[in-house]
Formats: sequence, structure tokens, C-alpha cells
Amino acid sequence: MDPRHVKERSASPAQADPAVKATIEARRRMMWVKIVLLLAFVVVVLRLVQVQVFEARSFQDIAKHQSEVSVPLPAARGNIYDRNGTLLVSNTMTVSLAADPKLLGSDEGALVARLTKVFNHPRQYYAEKLDDGKRFVWLERRVSSQTAREVTAANLDGLIQLEEPRRLYHYEQVAGQVIGLTDIDNKGLSGLELECNDVLQGRDGYMIMRRDALGHRRPSVDNPRVDPVNGRSIVLTIDVSYQAIAEEELRKGVERAKADGGIVVMLDPATGEILAMAGLPGMDPNDPASATLESMKNRAIMDMFEPGSVFKVVTASAALEHHLVSPDQKFSAENGEYRVAMGRGKTRLISDTHPYAELTFREALEVSSNIVFAKISNIIGAERLYTMARNYGFGIETGIDLPAEIRGELKRPDEWSGATLNSMAYGYEVGVTPIQIACAYAAVANNGTLMKPYLIREVLDDRGQVLAEKRPEVIRTVVSKETAKMLTSFFEGVVQRGTGVGAKLTGVAVAGKTGTSRRYVDGRYETGNFTASFVGFFPADDPRVVCLVMLDHPRIGGYTGGTQSAPIFKEIAQKIYATSARFERRDNAALAESGVVVPDVTMLTVDAARAILTGQGYDVSVEGGGDIVTKERPDPGTHVEKGSDVRLIANGGKAATVQAGMTVVPDLHGLSMRRAMNRLATNQLDGQLVGSGVVSAQSPSPGTQVRPGSRVLVRCAPRMGTGFIN
Repeated sequence: MDPRHVKERSASPAQADPAVKATIEARRRMMWVKIVLLLAFVVVVLRLVQVQVFEARSFQDIAKHQSEVSVPLPAARGNIYDRNGTLLVSNTMTVSLAADPKLLGSDEGALVARLTKVFNHPRQYYAEKLDDGKRFVWLERRVSSQTAREVTAANLDGLIQLEEPRRLYHYEQVAGQVIGLTDIDNKGLSGLELECNDVLQGRDGYMIMRRDALGHRRPSVDNPRVDPVNGRSIVLTIDVSYQAIAEEELRKGVERAKADGGIVVMLDPATGEILAMAGLPGMDPNDPASATLESMKNRAIMDMFEPGSVFKVVTASAALEHHLVSPDQKFSAENGEYRVAMGRGKTRLISDTHPYAELTFREALEVSSNIVFAKISNIIGAERLYTMARNYGFGIETGIDLPAEIRGELKRPDEWSGATLNSMAYGYEVGVTPIQIACAYAAVANNGTLMKPYLIREVLDDRGQVLAEKRPEVIRTVVSKETAKMLTSFFEGVVQRGTGVGAKLTGVAVAGKTGTSRRYVDGRYETGNFTASFVGFFPADDPRVVCLVMLDHPRIGGYTGGTQSAPIFKEIAQKIYATSARFERRDNAALAESGVVVPDVTMLTVDAARAILTGQGYDVSVEGGGDIVTKERPDPGTHVEKGSDVRLIANGGKAATVQAGMTVVPDLHGLSMRRAMNRLATNQLDGQLVGSGVVSAQSPSPGTQVRPGSRVLVRCAPRMGTGFIN
């Protein structure tokens, strides 16, 4: 054997020994594994650096989003008061149920089953709500505490219970169309609730809730709670007593005449303040489900009609202001029928309800002669008649602080036909709104000065301090003081001996005018379908109130303004004059003999009640240590002699020993339904009425301390023989 070959074999042991070769291969593979692991470790470290340093904020946000939910904190809407501080609208607390679907997890089925059982909605109704991908969904809104407890008793994670304010309209239908209503989210839908929504609604807050390690929701300490800012309150020019009287008498008149509906507008001629505004059919804002577009509509500013003879104020004003016709100037009344040439051989018949051979200008207004006023319009001319109508505000919005007012229709003279001048002289071929008519007569009552009508008197902060106050605003002088006084004497004659005798009051001078017009429907005047109107003011020598009454299509007892609307005006005026502090002069024989009527001052502050009563000549004494008058003796509406003693019981206000978070159930016995609801609202309580009349029983009993928002059962029964008006 060659020795060189032996030496070469011993130099390569791996080739000679398979075990050594395997070991070397294993070490090589291990080295690669280590390299790979090292590289993986480096990648992980780099990724951790990226996540922990560069992307930390985004992952924190994701984590917060998964564990947190924003829960709204609804703001309470501002209150609404009448001109005397009587609470008309406030809020009561209700319970709403919501959920965070992310936190429900496996409990979702149990929650859906419980909701379906309690509220009788199909399972799909709630399943779709919980499946829309949102972190906060409403399930049921504004339910009673007892009903909510049937759901929340299961204590399911992800179920959210919130307190939400709901609007409480204390006088139900009274002023319902003027005040308006709100939607489920407490946003204004109509009336003043819509017009003043930005003032009343406030600003909602929110609270961040976070799920802890055990899955329970707790307020997040990392996120600030944004408290809601409650809305501001408003004080109206409306007097709720006037409003209630107007609505009651209008309802009686509509039912008596079997009419389709009616309207009342009442205002102060010196300031333009609206004292009452009513329309039938009416609306109860507490029951929005029953409200229709027609019942929500405020017809006083949104209905246009041909006014008939109440528009003769424009013709008479133009004739007197321009000294074209004297009051005693005589005209042929054509024995009730007057044919006017229209050109091209055509004529047009103008007729009066009652035939007269001859009438003076004054007499023509008193008996409402269309024939004489057509002749007077020829003397006035188109430009003067149009300008006077425009100056009174016809064809222009009054600017009242209510939504959706219309302007009516007043054609320019270049748009007139050959019949327009005569027709407009007695209230046809012109479209007006009830508020425009009321404002026109208010201008006469105000010595010829037209005022802008308004409803919002003040805006208050949450402490009751005045933030803004509206002042009376003069629009223009329409006629001179002398012309206004002459017109007033004309209108007094209408009531004393003309077509408006149905509005005559004993011992109180009334000035006014009747109006009757055929209703124009679908391009033609309907036979037997009329609008009956009366507008007047009292006392005539010192006007405090202007009142317009209109009936739609009266069917029984006549169709004219004199037979239908004037008597309603009379009933309204009588009750207001007999009970209101606005009329300090009690110089008529009838009232001197029968005494006076005690005004209702319950639920007013002691100072306000004392001022009203002493201003009317009563001697006033006060019992109790409260700030609010809860009772008065004699009862409101009682006839007493002048200068009688009136005893006020002032138990209103919270007792000094009321526990924290509690309120006291007031004594409601003997109060009217509306006053009882007002009193409950003052103490942040919700009332459930049974029956009608005055309060005869209540539960819980007076003095009981309960939580705000609790319900008080109020049983009412008729009160006989006092003359009190609910």
C-alpha cells in the first residue's frame, strides 16, 4: 500500500466517519435557526417600538372606542309664562332606555325578549336597532319609572337608563295653537315652541362611560363631563284668564251655530300686545299623537278670507281723512238694489240686506249699506282707497312673532277690474287675515296709530332675571286723531242701534263693526256658506281691549256677523270686564248694584296678588309663611261689595325641613284643575287628573315628601254656585 494514500484518508475524518459529518450538519442548521430567530426577534422589537412609540395614540383611541360610550345628557327646555307670571309650560322628568350593543354581548337576546314582552313590539323592531353598528341606540323614549324598572331589573350590561325632560302643558288645549308643541327630542314643531326654539331648547351635554375590568359601566375620569345648559324661559303677553274665557265662549258659539270653526283675536290697542288668540278646531299639545296639520295651524295668522263689511273701516277712513264726505251727508240707498254699469253693455247688481231709500254716511255704516259705500268709493277713487288699505297693513305681514304668517292679498290699482273699486269698498276682492283686521281696528282705538302686534314680552334666565324685554313698536300713523274719534263714534252707533246690537253691554260703551261675506271656494262663491265676523273695542271712550270674533259657515240661528259673532263678543267682554284688574273704572250702575267679582290670584306671588287686589280697592290680609298664594277667601268669582276683605292663604313654597333631593306634595283641595296642575309643576311634580271641576281629593296627601317627578293623583268634582270659570 502506498503510504501517501493512508495519510490522505486520515486528513478527512468527516469523510471517513458519518457520525462526525452528521454533527457538523446539525450545527450548521442550528446556526441558521438562531439567525432566523434573531431576525424574528429584531422584527418583533421593531414592531413593538412602532406600536408603542409611533402608533401608540391610534391604538389608545381604538381601545377607548371599544370600552367607552358617550351618553347624552338632555337639557331642560325653558318654561313659558303668561303676562301675570302664571306657569303655562314646564317640564316633567321621564325615563328613556338605550343600549350599547358592544357591551351587551350574549345578553342581547335576553334584552330583546324582555323589551318585546314589556312594550309589545316585535323582536325584529329591537333587533334592527341593536344591529345598526352604533355604540348608542335608543330603545324606548319617555316611559314611566315603573315600566322602565320591568326592563332594568335584569341588570344587563350595556343597558342604559336615562332621565329625559318632557314638555308639560298645564292648561291643555288653552292657547295650544299659539304655544305649539315639540317632538320626541324636545325640539319645537309649531307655534312659539318653533318660533323660540333657539331660546327655549338650551344645549345638551354628555358623559363618557367606560367599561371596567369586570365589564361594568362607570363614568370615565379621563374625560370631562359636559353638563347640559338649560334653555331660557319666556314670558308672553297673553293673559291665560282672557284666553280661557275666549276659548270657552268661542266653543259655545261654534256649537250653538253648528259652525265649522271659529277664531278669536284679542289685543291691547295701545301696545299691540296679544291678550288672547284662539282657534277651533283646537289642539292639546300634551297629546301630540292626536294633532293634525289643521289643528296645529294658527288660523289667526295663516287663514286668508274676504272680510266683508268689517273692511268698511278702510273706506270710511279714506272718506273722512281726506274730507271727501261728511258724517251727515246723504246718499240714495236705492231701496236695496243698485245696478252698476260694467262697460260693454254689462251691469252688476249691488244689494243690501235691508232696503233703505236714503241714508247718511253715518247711518250707512251703522246699518252696513253696501250700496252707499260703493257710491262713496267712487268719490274716494282707486289710489286713495288702495293707499289707505296699505297704510292699515293689508297685503303686508304684521310681523307678529309667530311662524308662517301670510300677507293676505291686496291688488294694486293697475290690477283692478271695473268692479274692484266698488267691491273692495265693502270687503270683497281683497284677502285679509284675522290678525290684520284686529290690528286695523286697534289703530282706530289707539287714536289712529298702528302698533306692531307681539306675543313675547320677556326672556328670562334660569334665575328668573330678565335678559331681554320687548317694547311696544309704532308702525305708522294711519289716520289723524280726529278721524279716529269720528270713526269710534260711528262704530258706537253700530252697536247702539245698528247691525251690532248683539254686542251691546250694560253700562260699558262698545264700538265695533259687523261683517258677513260669502266664502269663495274652488273658484266660486258658495251659496249659503258665509264667514260671520264682529270686531270691536271697549270701553269705547278709553279702549283697553280689541276683540275680533269670526265663525266659519254658521248653520243655525242666522249667518251674519250681527246674529252670530256679536253675541260671542258680548259674552267674552262681559266676563273680562267683570273680573279683570285691567278695568279699574267700575262706574256703571249694574256693577254698583251687584258689587264686584273677586279676581283669581291663586298661584301668584303674595306681592303680585296683594298689588292686584289693593289696586281694585280690596282690603287684603295674608296668612301662612309661603311665597305663593294657594287659596283665597272669598273664593275667586264670588260677588262681593266694593272694599270687602280678601284673605290670602300663602302656603306655597318648599318647607325648610325638606330632605335633600325631595319635594313636598302641596295642598290642592279646592283648586281648579288648571291651578292644581300649575301648583304641582311649581313643586316639580306630575299630575294625573280624574274627573273635572275643582280638586276634591288627592294622593299622596298634602305635606308628603316625594322625589321630584313623582306622580300625584288628583280627583276633581264640579263646584256649584260660585260662578268660577275653570
